[in-house]
Amino acid sequence: MPRGLNGRTAIVTGAAGGIGHAIAARLAGAGAKVEIWDWSPETFDGAFTPAAIRKLDVSDPAAVAAAFESAVAELGQVDILVNNAGINGPVLPMWELAPETWASVLGVNLTGVFNGCRVAAPHMKARGYGRILNIASMAGKDGVPYISAYSAAKAGVIGFSKAISKELADSGVTVNCIAPAMAETGLQAQMTPEHIAAMKAKIPMGRFLKLPEIADMAAWIVSEECSFTTGFTFDLSGGRSTY
Repeated sequence: MPRGLNGRTAIVTGAAGGIGHAIAARLAGAGAKVEIWDWSPETFDGAFTPAAIRKLDVSDPAAVAAAFESAVAELGQVDILVNNAGINGPVLPMWELAPETWASVLGVNLTGVFNGCRVAAPHMKARGYGRILNIASMAGKDGVPYISAYSAAKAGVIGFSKAISKELADSGVTVNCIAPAMAETGLQAQMTPEHIAAMKAKIPMGRFLKLPEIADMAAWIVSEECSFTTGFTFDLSGGRSTY
């Protein structure tokens, strides 16, 4: 168990279920006070007691700024931000995507990350400590056919994280990514069976990623122990990624 989480405060977006829920529960179990931001907070199963749970659209910059201000007021400070909220969007050829669908997928998956980092970074920088973890995807490294908006957004998350990690490198604030292969989460409900089978076939280990595997890596990345790595994208691909 990472030593650097006891007494820390964290915000995890998209944490009512799936990957975000697994990460939030892991951080809470390691001693952090965890606030959940989610578009559908009513789906949270009560598996642990969050410091707060807020209904929030991360693509709305004013709502994110207000929520962060409230979190600081209630928690005292925010040590950790995990930008996890995401949507897959429809599985379609690029030329069949409606412009509003493209905007929606990028709005949540990429602009949502910017909105969170924009308010958290100055707060953490002023305190001389912080951990930002942005959840990317193998799709952001490889590009996956028929989910071009999702692939573009996650590639953007990786590039954005690399850029701001350099801006914050001497501040005590680290910014890293996780790039998971497909895990068994609610996002699969937005995918076709053929797409799910194709994604599994790409993984040399022959299985999907397990949520506790993501949570364990995330807990170390946002701990005090991960102190000399920033701007990096950690692989959780089952052997799919070799770079």
